[in-house]
Amino acid sequence: MISYAELAQSVVLGDEDLVMEQVNSLVAAGNSPLEIINEGLIAGMNVVGVRFKAGDMYVPEVLMSARSMAAGVEIVKPLIPVGDMKVKIKVLLGTVKGDLHDIGKNLVRIMMESSGLDVIDLGIDISPEAFMDAIKEHNPDILAMSALLTTTMANMKGTIEMLVEVGLRDKVKVIVGGAPVSQEFANTIGADGFAADAASASDLCKMLIAK
Repeated sequence: MISYAELAQSVVLGDEDLVMEQVNSLVAAGNSPLEIINEGLIAGMNVVGVRFKAGDMYVPEVLMSARSMAAGVEIVKPLIPVGDMKVKIKVLLGTVKGDLHDIGKNLVRIMMESSGLDVIDLGIDISPEAFMDAIKEHNPDILAMSALLTTTMANMKGTIEMLVEVGLRDKVKVIVGGAPVSQEFANTIGADGFAADAASASDLCKMLIAK
């Protein structure tokens, strides 16, 4: 009999075939789909998050783990009764206008989705106006902005200022991150939080919504 701990370890190892095999075994044995996700798949990615934060795992390994977890989730998702699915924290994610970097943003998305957040990824080079339109359309709990260039950081400030102008600032929490971004900068522009790395971003979202 496969244990949830063994499934979690397979996720950490990024062994997609083994994860799918173990998930199918757990399903066949009558295990709860939600337990398989929470106690096996997400538990494994939580370990990955801790190790990545500590510098014990690197981006390629995290991507392999995320892919294996996603493959497992796809197997059990159709088996979950609609009423059992908890309402997720919805995050709108994007790299600000003028910035075409997406590796860090993509990693943030992976870590957020792996920890159970619902992420709408707008992509790169997103203008304040485009963020406003997406907020009106998707009604997210959190707006997460990324920048890798010091020259584009000002567009984070511009986006927050536009949120205030159009009356949406109270509707959404704002977090920022990226190599040149700091807690001090986040405070200066009026953001609700700063994440130093991809693993911290998920924890920050959950903390802000729990307040």
